[in-house]
Amino acid sequence: MEGIVVALIGLAGSAIGSIMGMIASAKLTSYRLEQLERRVQAHNNLIERTYELEKRTDLQEDKIKVINHRISDLEDYHRGGA
Repeated sequence: MEGIVVALIGLAGSAIGSIMGMIASAKLTSYRLEQLERRVQAHNNLIERTYELEKRTDLQEDKIKVINHRISDLEDYHRGGA
C-alpha cells in the first residue's frame, strides 16, 4: 500500500510539474508572438511611409522636369529675342 501512495504522489508531482511547464511555455510563446507582431507592424509602417515618400519624390521629380523645360524655353526665347 505504501508503494502505491508513493507512486501516486510521484505521479501527482510529475503531472503538476508538466502542467506548470506547459503554462510557462505558453506564456513565453505568447509574449514572443506579441513582440514579433509589434516588430512586423513597425516594419509595415516603415514600408507604407517609404511608399508615400517614393510617390512624393516621383511627383517632385516630375515638377522639376517641367520647371527645367520652362527654363529651357525661356532661355531659347531670350536668345532668339535678344
